[in-house]
Amino acid sequence: MPNAKLQNYFHLHFLVFIAGFTGVLGELITISAIPLVWFRMVMASILMLVYIKIAKVKLRVSIKSIVKFSFAGIIIALHWITFFGAIDESNISITLAMFSTGAFFASFIEPIIYKRAVVWYEILFGIIVIIGVFVITQSEIKYLNGIILGITSAFLSSLFAVLNGDFLKQHTATVISFYEFISGVIFISIYIQLFGSGFSVDFFNLIPSDFGYLFILASICTAYAFIASVYVMKLISPYTVILTYNLEPIYGILLAILVFPEKEKMTPEFYYGAIIIIATVMLNAILKNIRTLKSKQTD
Repeated sequence: MPNAKLQNYFHLHFLVFIAGFTGVLGELITISAIPLVWFRMVMASILMLVYIKIAKVKLRVSIKSIVKFSFAGIIIALHWITFFGAIDESNISITLAMFSTGAFFASFIEPIIYKRAVVWYEILFGIIVIIGVFVITQSEIKYLNGIILGITSAFLSSLFAVLNGDFLKQHTATVISFYEFISGVIFISIYIQLFGSGFSVDFFNLIPSDFGYLFILASICTAYAFIASVYVMKLISPYTVILTYNLEPIYGILLAILVFPEKEKMTPEFYYGAIIIIATVMLNAILKNIRTLKSKQTD
């Protein structure tokens, strides 16, 4: 059992590393955010379906559940569009620093979804995170559009995570993800057809490197990561998983500096702001765990 748990810890960090690597792939892929997310979700849906057939996972759910999954699928599609749009408008470091604010959006979304009281320190930490964002904005005002898109992406990601947490009480992650991906593809397809240039030959005319990076994004960073994260949670506590995933911006920013040293060179103020945000997020996760343990002891 100890060996299995240690392997799962390494596996968890590998999944977080993969999550941080999506920003690098977003920078490497030359197509814009909307078609990028469409291809990602189409490929991931196909790969997920192959896994479902091999594992003989039952897809039958109620119409009510499909409607809920479809809503969440639209949210995850918009999250990815704003995430890659933020990279296009700024860079990976800005996008991931803003993405770190998601934990505090969750602190205010959770009480609404789960009907619980807002904890006082979550409000305090929220104010500190806003200060961190302000420090970054002041020093990197030229990336304002990217900052706004990054914060929007963080909010959508938090909303998606809270909704999925509720869905997992009754359904498996594989079934949920499959329906979410399919609904995301349908949503983006309708948008492209009505408001974009449509599905022309040029839309599907990808350069070989884009196709390769998209396949990595859809297979390893999406289908595999979604399924593997569920298995990791069987031997590792949700708290450890959440705390470890807070390292995603750190991994992502370090990777971005290594791969794109010139483009990712930021002012000292950016790093001050990023440290404020990430440190506050980590402290919030630790205090949440202490609070959960105390509530269990008193039960």
